[in-house]
Amino acid sequence: MPYRLVSFDLDGTLVDTAGEIAEAANRALENHGLPRQPVPALTLLIGQGAHALMRQLLGRVAPPDIDVAAVLASFDRHYTDTTGTLGAPYPGATETLQRLRAAGVQVACVTNKETRHTQTLLRCHGWTQAFDLVIGGDTLPQKKPHASVLQHAARHCGVALAEVAHVGDSATDVNAARNAGVVAWAVPWGYNAGQPILSAGPDRLFHTLPAVADLVLQENAA
Repeated sequence: MPYRLVSFDLDGTLVDTAGEIAEAANRALENHGLPRQPVPALTLLIGQGAHALMRQLLGRVAPPDIDVAAVLASFDRHYTDTTGTLGAPYPGATETLQRLRAAGVQVACVTNKETRHTQTLLRCHGWTQAFDLVIGGDTLPQKKPHASVLQHAARHCGVALAEVAHVGDSATDVNAARNAGVVAWAVPWGYNAGQPILSAGPDRLFHTLPAVADLVLQENAA
């Protein structure tokens, strides 16, 4: 059966955003008298959305009476400034999206990043028209790894689950694909909490993004 929809995670899969997320987080910490944290430590927290990252971080470095809402508001202000400024797409990302769509394969961005930050990032990298569907972490009642997220993407795009592959960098992505009943593909360069992505058991590991398009086009031509 051909692949009619390929969905991609965003942070750590298509774009290296660790630096800009970490900088926004550290500025927010400084605003509230808390010490900056090293980027590698913050990178380990990426994957469930920026607010989830900040809540985990505050649980480690802040006093119990910290005003969490105020810190989150500070983060949002700073992340608006840093989004799209300190990171870059991984090699071949734009080419891969273009090749898939040119071949008639629908492409979705399915991320746990809040929608407003997702749209800012897509705009900064010239991707506002690159996807047939964009699902942020606050688009639906649930987010990855809940089964409903990728199932919603399939319904929206009018394809069967067997015709969908999801590409991500973390166990969250692999589990989202498994839960939804779609193919789970992975890349090894992202933010899987410091663990090798193969430990999550993806169906296939790709070492470049263009290799994703190569396989889809090859399979669809068979």
